Amino acid sequence: MRAAEEVARELALVFGATEVSFLITDASGRALVRLAHVPSVGAPGTRDEGDEDNGERRHDEDSATRITLDGGPDEQALRTQTVQVIAPSPDTPPTGRHRLLAPVTERGESIGLLEMFLPERPADETVTEIAQVAHLLAFVVIANRRHTDLYEWGQRTENYSLSAEIQQRLLPSARTCEAAAFTLAGWLEPAASIGGDTFDYSLARDFLHLSLTDAMGHGVEAALTASMCLAGLRGGRRSGLSLVEQAAATNAALCEHPRGTGEDFVTGIVGRLALRTGALDLLNAGHVAPYLLRDGALNTLELRVDLALGMFEDVTYGSTRVQLRPGDRIILLTDGMLDRNDMDSAISRAILESRELHPREVVRALADGALEATGGRLRDDATVLCLDWHGEHRGSRQVEFGAEPGRASDPLG
Repeated sequence: MRAAEEVARELALVFGATEVSFLITDASGRALVRLAHVPSVGAPGTRDEGDEDNGERRHDEDSATRITLDGGPDEQALRTQTVQVIAPSPDTPPTGRHRLLAPVTERGESIGLLEMFLPERPADETVTEIAQVAHLLAFVVIANRRHTDLYEWGQRTENYSLSAEIQQRLLPSARTCEAAAFTLAGWLEPAASIGGDTFDYSLARDFLHLSLTDAMGHGVEAALTASMCLAGLRGGRRSGLSLVEQAAATNAALCEHPRGTGEDFVTGIVGRLALRTGALDLLNAGHVAPYLLRDGALNTLELRVDLALGMFEDVTYGSTRVQLRPGDRIILLTDGMLDRNDMDSAISRAILESRELHPREVVRALADGALEATGGRLRDDATVLCLDWHGEHRGSRQVEFGAEPGRASDPLG
């Protein structure tokens, strides 16, 4: 936190800002959290009277205030990945100051917003400079949050169960990844009783590796099974094994270390995308079929389907190759996304309705749909992975501020 505070202090001096804050994205994806260092009036760890009234949480001398996304400038800045400059309103404090919101983003991963209050409207050159500084702030946050729990504490508005804590550690630290050839985003909406879902990806020089898995059962047992499965897949991937070899090794590991619950198996999709050709190899271990959105038409992919990982030792696995075209979108999901009566038509309609959105917004929109369909009471984790193929593989992206401007979602409304 101190590093971010030093950046804020320097920004105030350089740009003449009267106030500078860092708003980090909430773990729910539906709010921002303003982090600040506020010395306590009482003893360390105590809360000042009235803290809860304005949504503020305190931990020692650190403050976290939740700001719900409501379609206003904050959400527009995140959604469009553009700097928002809000003129002062005579009815809204602080009066006489312009509010500026700059996305803090790295490779399409929306970390939050840099908020500044300026005494007068900034020139276009100043806005560009602040946007560049906000991009640099993303790297400051990424580097420093490895050494502290403060950012994690700020993002959490609910306490995690033991199984949820295990599950969250399995997910990649960045939920979104942009490259010249593709855009990828994943989201997990946890049920009250954790169902053992995971998603994962890794970007190599000429390949993108990805997976989405669903461990059977609930609670800690499912989280531990998911942990073993993902460790097997990652270990195989990092050893240079093929998709089939990764699946075989992971299956053998799960069979060798049964947990004795009768539900020690995992369904999933494991994939490898060749970035130079667009050839996507997919291995289906007893999982829900992926969707392909191409030229406005939505279909499920017909893949070879093998048994789930961890069921039997002598299972033979195979993969199916799909040749992607520029503009294709692949959607992988777990059965928690289908926890509704009209599952097929509802998810198909939701995918089609979100076709113009950036994958970052797509996965959250689909998760929101699952929550709405179940009245907020998911019986199983709802997890989704969205992959857009752009068809160009260059050495680097042509971006200035951490996100591809041409891929961002349009403004709300």
